[in-house]
Formats: sequence, C-alpha cells, structure tokens
Amino acid sequence: MVVTVKFFAELRERKGQSELKIKINEALTVAQVWTKVCADMAFPERVLIAVNMEYATQNTLVHDGDEVAFFPPVTGG
Repeated sequence: MVVTVKFFAELRERKGQSELKIKINEALTVAQVWTKVCADMAFPERVLIAVNMEYATQNTLVHDGDEVAFFPPVTGG
C-alpha cells in the first residue's frame, strides 16, 4: 500500500522535499505517518493537515492511495 505525503511552505524547506511516497502495511493515523517520514522532527505545534484535500486531524486514519498534506496555518489580509 502506498501513501503520498506532501509538505508545503516552511515544512517543505525543513524537510528538504515537497513530496514523497511511503509504503504502509496497514492503516495509520496522520500522526503515525508524520513519525514515519519525519522521525527527526517533532510534530509541529501549529500545523494544518489535509487527507485527500479535506481538513483532517492527527487521529485521522490514512489508507492505501491516500494523499496526506502538511502545511502551516494560512493568514492573509
């Protein structure tokens, strides 16, 4: 099973890449996906998450073929 993980803005810069694909053997939570791909970085205190382009939480389950995106809060004016 394969999941696409995307990073945006400062998270992309910290990770050094914008997208990667990971293999999973079972459904994982978003937090578990983060740990799998960013073991060297703590989960950011303020981060937005989307699974298949829908807002999600750290506890959302991720399945085969899903896309998980991590991005900082968006502000504007």
